[in-house]
Amino acid sequence: MLGYIVRRVLYMIPTLIIISVIAFIIIELPPGDYLTAYMANLASTGTEASQDQIAALKRQYGLDRPLYIRYLRWIWRLLHGDMGVSFEWNRPVSELIWERLALTFVMSLLTTLFIWAVAFPIGIYSAVKQYSIGDYVFTAISFIGLGLPNFMIALVFLWIAFSKWGVALTGLFSPEYVNAPWSLAKVLDMLKHMWVPVIVLGTSGTAGLIRTMRANLLDELHKPYVITARANGLSETKLLFKYPVRIAINPFISTIGWTLPSLVSGATIISVVLSLPTTGPLLLNALLNQDMYLAGSFIMMLSVLTVIGTLISDILLAWVDPRIRYEG
Repeated sequence: MLGYIVRRVLYMIPTLIIISVIAFIIIELPPGDYLTAYMANLASTGTEASQDQIAALKRQYGLDRPLYIRYLRWIWRLLHGDMGVSFEWNRPVSELIWERLALTFVMSLLTTLFIWAVAFPIGIYSAVKQYSIGDYVFTAISFIGLGLPNFMIALVFLWIAFSKWGVALTGLFSPEYVNAPWSLAKVLDMLKHMWVPVIVLGTSGTAGLIRTMRANLLDELHKPYVITARANGLSETKLLFKYPVRIAINPFISTIGWTLPSLVSGATIISVVLSLPTTGPLLLNALLNQDMYLAGSFIMMLSVLTVIGTLISDILLAWVDPRIRYEG
């Protein structure tokens, strides 16, 4: 196992280098650059910049240099902890990311816990009570959750809350706490508003894991080792959680690799619909405006977390499921 972990960590280095190159190229693929979009916005307001101003801006942003030079400068700074300066915000990228990261982390973590807390027991119940009324009810709800896009659920929530009670469910804070310094009252206010994005974001994930858990557990419950353990007098509860559930839970463990990057990125479309001050809309705006340092830093952070999360998932799977081994 130790040798496997060392090899995977070494493989991470070329993987992340290739990802960084591809990401930087993709950001630069659209015609023009950030300065082009900036000049177009000026022109739309009736303002024209002189050639001297354009040249000065190119030197300021480093856009007068070849693509590979910009990439090398960016990756060198990134290795030294400097993510560069955002073109659009004219602020260090690290400041922009960190000021929104805490809210994104809390929201995504609560969503993940919500998904697991709901999907795990319902999946077990549906498998153990196969073809019961409860199983049919949960199956129908699961298919609805898988079929409806999350942003549509968010829009329905917003419409019902506003039309019935005149309450706006957008944002994570009440108006009086938006610009207020952090305090216990502000944290409690945030938690009061957090349930909407948590339920909206967790709907499809919960529905998918319920179906996966049910199918995996049903497959395990009909295997010979379960029949043998039951014949030896092992209680149903102990039998269920000691053997088949431990193996059927693999999807919960394997999705940890997706959980870590989601803690940073958040759900962009949902964040836009619900006006959430998370990192998702910031990343979307950076990509639309070709803010290469901000977008590139986001993509690299998500890539690192994805690779690390996948490694953690593989290690936990080997620990949970004794059939999985990495030697040889």
